[in-house]
Amino acid sequence: MKAFRTLALAMATVALGTGAALANDAALAKRANEVFEPIPTTVPSIRGISVTHEKVDLGKMLFFEPRLSSSALISCNTCHNLGMGGDDALETSIGHGWQKGPRNAPTVFNAVFNTAQFWDGRAADLKAQAMGPVQAAVEMAATPKHVVTVLNSMPEYKERFARTFPGTADAVTFENMAEAIEAFEATLITPRSRFDQFLLGNPEILSAEEKKGLGLFMDKGCSACHAGVNLGGDGYYPFGVVERPGADILPPEDKGRFAVTQTADAEYVFRAAPLRNIALTAPYFHSGNVWDLEQAVAIMGTSQLGEDLNPDEVRSITAFLRTLTGERPRVDYPLLPNRTKETPKPAAMVAQ
Repeated sequence: MKAFRTLALAMATVALGTGAALANDAALAKRANEVFEPIPTTVPSIRGISVTHEKVDLGKMLFFEPRLSSSALISCNTCHNLGMGGDDALETSIGHGWQKGPRNAPTVFNAVFNTAQFWDGRAADLKAQAMGPVQAAVEMAATPKHVVTVLNSMPEYKERFARTFPGTADAVTFENMAEAIEAFEATLITPRSRFDQFLLGNPEILSAEEKKGLGLFMDKGCSACHAGVNLGGDGYYPFGVVERPGADILPPEDKGRFAVTQTADAEYVFRAAPLRNIALTAPYFHSGNVWDLEQAVAIMGTSQLGEDLNPDEVRSITAFLRTLTGERPRVDYPLLPNRTKETPKPAAMVAQ
């Protein structure tokens, strides 16, 4: 009888513990759902344009088309490699004439959920963003005229533009190129991360440490800037709210959003980095000088929150961040049209 009572007491203790754990999980999930949103499994709509199969297919070709660059060597995929984290895994990208760009390349995955593009938010949407690197001397070093000439030199592109943008006298335009790339990039979403599954009602998908990290992420204030569907990408904040990081991480010559607004209060202000797939996108920050995710978490604690996070807290928050890795889209490399005698020859890879 005594053994039976002991067993019953043990079972009751386990049941109580299980019940408490379930209650804690439910409370954590409720809090999380008030702050974050799962990535949808369908392509989101884009204000002002229709996303058609023809437009997405054309945009995919253009995303991989190196001949849009003056050297015929650099494509969108060069700096936003879809086989990796949607970026190039370099501190700063290498562009025309082997020039180093000024900032780390953001991931293209889930960029459609950002309210603006680039670290300083200077492009209102993905269409505007697609126009920038093509014309930047440090990147693709081309011009709208060059792009139109290249596309018009190949009959397949002319036919595809005509089908994709019907009813216009001249469908091959620089703006239509950018719109097609925008439509394709809207498909580059990464749903079904383990964190998304937790938000959608599967508490067992996260480990105890990952749940602890999620709680710390909210309790410490990380979610004040990194919230919503993309855990960031929605607002602009000074880098160094409490304590400015060193010049290697925050180069003094890059004043961030100040270049866009020309207002003193925008100095060293940057768009909050979206954290989806953050485990795939090292190095970190706009300078690209931090390669370790735990180090990046510790820096953010000190600089933005005024918190010297202890090693256990850093590990737990980092463990949570790794649950944000979703299912990357499978993208087959497109077959691009062959050049013709009218296609511009590659320009020398000399910095302009």
